[in-house]
Amino acid sequence: MPKPALLIIDLFSRFDFPDGERLAPLAVEAAASVATLRRLFDEQRWPVIYANDNFGNWKCGFRELVDECTNTPGAPQRIAQLLRPGPDHYTILKPKHSAFLSTPLQILLEKVEVGPLVLTGMAMDSCVLATAIDANSREHECLVVSDAAAVLPERRQATLDVLDKSGVAKTLSSDEVIAALLS
Repeated sequence: MPKPALLIIDLFSRFDFPDGERLAPLAVEAAASVATLRRLFDEQRWPVIYANDNFGNWKCGFRELVDECTNTPGAPQRIAQLLRPGPDHYTILKPKHSAFLSTPLQILLEKVEVGPLVLTGMAMDSCVLATAIDANSREHECLVVSDAAAVLPERRQATLDVLDKSGVAKTLSSDEVIAALLS
């Protein structure tokens, strides 16, 4: 049976974009939920995949992004401390919103024989949503973890409606995802 994969999208950030200061504390909360999910995936030996933008620095690698966040006080540092990738985790740099666009993600998913995708990260109304739409178009089952995907409050319900009502992905809480995966 294909195993689920945890996809952690864009949680490594400097928060130096419009609304970044407002999104930062929400991203820290989401990162705590992601850390719980990641522990489960590690225990089960299910794939954990990080997909992150490169801050516009086309010469740096994923680990350098994590190091930069680790050395940036505040939300970037707290998230990096919670979610630093381990040696068994996969990392992908992405140039735009979707984790599929111009990345090897689809090939990786095929090689590790993945079933459902569990999407987490930032921002639910942008990069997580774009990834869910692209995953759906590739016929992947997607679960978006509502408490592990940061989004500004005024955009939350509209994003949940798009995901749920369009059939792009199911949205569940961390507890619901854990119960579904372990049943």
